[in-house]
Amino acid sequence: MTAPFRPDPRPGPPPAGPRPGPAPGVRPAPVEEVGEARHPAVDAAVHAMINAAALSPADQIAQYETAYETLRETLASIDQA
Repeated sequence: MTAPFRPDPRPGPPPAGPRPGPAPGVRPAPVEEVGEARHPAVDAAVHAMINAAALSPADQIAQYETAYETLRETLASIDQA
């Protein structure tokens, strides 16, 4: 008689060790400050996503979807200009 099939246990966290990243000697591009070039709709969407962290997961989804739509519409309006 053969033993019943048992799937492998769920994998755990990845083994400790170096994390993948840029190749040695390669530096990421510097982040540039935009100064006064800001857009109120984008700022509001970013703040809504930051504030969503304090909400329940179901409410977070609604906030993220709203922010996504705001960013998509804003980008579309910039592309049309």
